[in-house]
Amino acid sequence: MHRTYSMRQSRAPTASQIQNPPPPSSSTKSGRFFGRANIGHTFRHKAAGSFGPDLAKKLSALVKMEKNVMRSMELVSRERMEVAQQLSIWGEACDDDVSDVTDKLGVLIYEIGELEDQFVDRYDQYRVTIKSIRNIEASVQPSRDRKQKITDQIAQLKYKEPNSPKIVVLEQELVRAEAESLVAEAQLSNITREKLKAAFTYQFDALREHSEKIAIIAGFGKHLLELVDDTPVTPGETRNAYDGYEASKAIIQDCEDALTNWVTQNAAVSSKLSIRARTLSQRRKNTHRGEGVDLSHQDQPLGDRESGLWIPASEHAGNGYEDEEDDLDAPSTIAETRGREEERVVDA
Repeated sequence: MHRTYSMRQSRAPTASQIQNPPPPSSSTKSGRFFGRANIGHTFRHKAAGSFGPDLAKKLSALVKMEKNVMRSMELVSRERMEVAQQLSIWGEACDDDVSDVTDKLGVLIYEIGELEDQFVDRYDQYRVTIKSIRNIEASVQPSRDRKQKITDQIAQLKYKEPNSPKIVVLEQELVRAEAESLVAEAQLSNITREKLKAAFTYQFDALREHSEKIAIIAGFGKHLLELVDDTPVTPGETRNAYDGYEASKAIIQDCEDALTNWVTQNAAVSSKLSIRARTLSQRRKNTHRGEGVDLSHQDQPLGDRESGLWIPASEHAGNGYEDEEDDLDAPSTIAETRGREEERVVDA
């Protein structure tokens, strides 16, 4: 590859990668049964949600569809890199200014392709987290099936043999099955909310970083275009000699520095809620935290007769009002392992 395509000779980690280490390579980049053809893409699209427990079918379809999305993004990334190389090849035979600018534009477009490849890795974190919800749904399905099966057996016996002793046994099994089902459903509800928030946090953080860096490259790309002299010339007239080699090199270096030093705190775009949306969101948070409205001022003072009959609940023995502590499991997190370290081979 042409050495101008290597914006970072040592491929040192950027500030964003140091602050938030990148995930391992996407699971969709290896172990392809059908290779890089579209056969696997079509098969997943048609067969998504056709297998597995009923409870997990819809989310299973989503996971398969997201895998197709990631494969498509991988294809876009590779072809964008090829486009960058072809742009440089075409511009090499043009005038000096067009030749230099197209070569540098190829550098930026190739960098976009590499950013898209990195985005696929982070997008896979979102998909894997959603996949974990699907696995939990699949594990809950047997308890639902067992409960439904026992219920059907009881109904059948009551219809055919109302006095059968098996009914009592099955009703006891149904009580145990309902208790197990309640535990499983509660775990599913808790884990679904936890994993849903974690999954889309991964996706939106990755989208934000990717979009910000694409915007940076686009800005410096427009600076490169200013080096092209588009002043019309008459037949036989020659253009001034091109002297922008150092300027184009400096623009590429500035772009590299901007990409390397970008962190989330320096994001140019911020999403600010309106006063109404912020107020409604805060009110909902307060409500769910149990911050109710104080109604003590509405209580009427009790007379002597009534007050003598009133005993605080705490003074009753075995009243069942003892404080209960809810044991909450700490939210699990997906550990982000090693960052991807690459060094690009530079052709002389």
